Amino acid sequence: MRGRIDARPNRNESAFTRAVNAVFAFVRLAEFEILFFLFLVITFIVFKDLTSRPEYNQILVKKPGGNDFWPY
Repeated sequence: MRGRIDARPNRNESAFTRAVNAVFAFVRLAEFEILFFLFLVITFIVFKDLTSRPEYNQILVKKPGGNDFWPY
């Protein structure tokens, strides 16, 4: 596990540099959660796109060969 050498911010750096470093530190800390959230969002968008098309929607709704087991 990587640790910071100096926990105090360097006042010689600009505020913008410190802000960018803080953002990168947060991304390193929450990398798994960010990737998991992106996976869920992308999966939702793809599934929503597939189910919005009528030809794919019929595949998900109708059973080929008639109604023998499912009452839908």
